[in-house]
Amino acid sequence: MSLSETDLRAAVAREFPGVRADLERLVRIPGIAFEGFDHSHVERSAEAVAELLRGCGLDTQVVVRGGQPAVIGRKAAPEGAPTVLLYAHHDVQPVGDVSLWSSDPFEPVERDGRLYGRGAADDKAGVMAHVAALRAFGDQLPVGVVVFVEGEEEYGSESLDAIIEEFREELRSDVIVIADSGNWDIGRPALTTSLRGLVNLFAEVKVLKSAVHSGMFGGPVPDALITLARLLSTLHDESGEVAVDGLVGREGASVDYPADRFRHEAGMLDGVELIGKGSITDRIWTKPSVSVLGIDAPRTFEAANALQPTAKAKISVRLAPGDDPKAAYAAVRSHLEKHVPWGAQVEVTLEADGEPCVIDATGPAYDAARAAFRSAWDGTDPVDMGVGGSIPFIATFQQLFPQAAILVTGVEDPHSAAHGPDESLHLGEFERVCVAEALLLKNVAENVSTK
Repeated sequence: MSLSETDLRAAVAREFPGVRADLERLVRIPGIAFEGFDHSHVERSAEAVAELLRGCGLDTQVVVRGGQPAVIGRKAAPEGAPTVLLYAHHDVQPVGDVSLWSSDPFEPVERDGRLYGRGAADDKAGVMAHVAALRAFGDQLPVGVVVFVEGEEEYGSESLDAIIEEFREELRSDVIVIADSGNWDIGRPALTTSLRGLVNLFAEVKVLKSAVHSGMFGGPVPDALITLARLLSTLHDESGEVAVDGLVGREGASVDYPADRFRHEAGMLDGVELIGKGSITDRIWTKPSVSVLGIDAPRTFEAANALQPTAKAKISVRLAPGDDPKAAYAAVRSHLEKHVPWGAQVEVTLEADGEPCVIDATGPAYDAARAAFRSAWDGTDPVDMGVGGSIPFIATFQQLFPQAAILVTGVEDPHSAAHGPDESLHLGEFERVCVAEALLLKNVAENVSTK
């Protein structure tokens, strides 16, 4: 006998204390896949996730294919029932300057109904939302499930394509749920239906064979930092619009995002102006952006009175849906080579890229998701929203599993501060997410046919 909505709500409430405790255990593991960090913690994190999935009755394995360990757990579908792939990732971003955190990033702490810690939202709560739904059903799961938990999403998913290709048949599903996005606001759920793509690159300018005395040569000789600054300033016009020819952009996002709310959620200082043109949602969902993420240069307290011969910047370009990462990289490289001042040399190199995506969120699986969200949020309709960030592997799933409905969900809210200091998870919303996922699996079982 299938579980009712009332049964599932009660089951999630019963399991939630244990789900939270297991989330806190995961947060305590500093699983950072970036170079220079102790990757034994990523291995510990993978083993902890595997143990959780085995506890849900899934046939589970830890998979390493040249990168960091992923976890795949499977439970076959009942006769005639669809299969749902549940994705999340267990690795986390570096914490940055620890002094900017209000508490230890890897010791979860609750303050004002929020759980603080690196990965508490992005994306260990995504892992635990899947676990919560599976625990709610127990041995009465109405669909087949494949839980795929990646171990290097924050570092670029370098081995993901190899894993997906090798385990393609094991991962084949009728519905794919990617729990790595967020909701529109506290109290308002969302389905993510578009994401920008990504091109990260380095631009290094060179003006001298070596550093020289700033007094003896300053004036006629351009130093590398001034040269780089002038070059970077050409990436935007006076209004802050991206000024790189060849990048795709459009207007017409339908969701209203008030500027004062956006400023507050971004933490902008008084008097700082927004840049660019068009609605807020156009600027973060359907138009490109260019940001400078870092510059290699002497630190001020150790800088000598010398003209620097070279300077290097890391530039991040977010691509509007419909753009092509290879063409976008070529456009940015051409712009930098064309606009470098004073005859300086510039070397442009690609770090990484990823496809943007648009999801046609129509059909039975999306109806099932919206109904689940509406129930979990007590009658509040979900928003179809875009996201300014990137999840490039969604395009890979779209290519390899063209018949599967892809649902991009998540646990974050506008105050989660993912990737920043004091990352946090709203615990009340997290419980709603867990209820919603359990109801989604129920609805999929009842309304989605196998392919």
